[in-house]
Amino acid sequence: MTYHFRVHGGKPPWAECIELEGCVTQGLTRAELEKNMREALNLYLEEPESSKVVFPPPSRTRTSHNVVAVEVDPGVAFAVQLRQSRLRSRLTQKEAARRLGLRSIYSYQRLEKRANPSLRTIKKVITLFPDLSLDSVLGKA
Repeated sequence: MTYHFRVHGGKPPWAECIELEGCVTQGLTRAELEKNMREALNLYLEEPESSKVVFPPPSRTRTSHNVVAVEVDPGVAFAVQLRQSRLRSRLTQKEAARRLGLRSIYSYQRLEKRANPSLRTIKKVITLFPDLSLDSVLGKA
């Protein structure tokens, strides 16, 4: 899952995510700016206002001298894809937890944050939400 930032010169340089309004960052150097773009993107996607937020998908924007592709951490990408699949299926977090055989809603809610699920959990999730794209999570789509 890869989003794009438009880099603006200046002292200090700053960047804004093209697809996600309000996702901005800056850095004292270009290297620091690139690190901060990854961090800002992951935090933005990891901390939605509510469990019903659906972020726009990444565009097919081409990189250029001032547009940089930034890959989402796979744990965050999995959480975003899971939330979107659950919402498309019109399930509550509680119902998704029950259908996945999780002990509590809190176990499920952790999956919609920065997730590091076991292979067993991933298999259950893919069975419940066949539209969840692991290729997209891994940055292959």
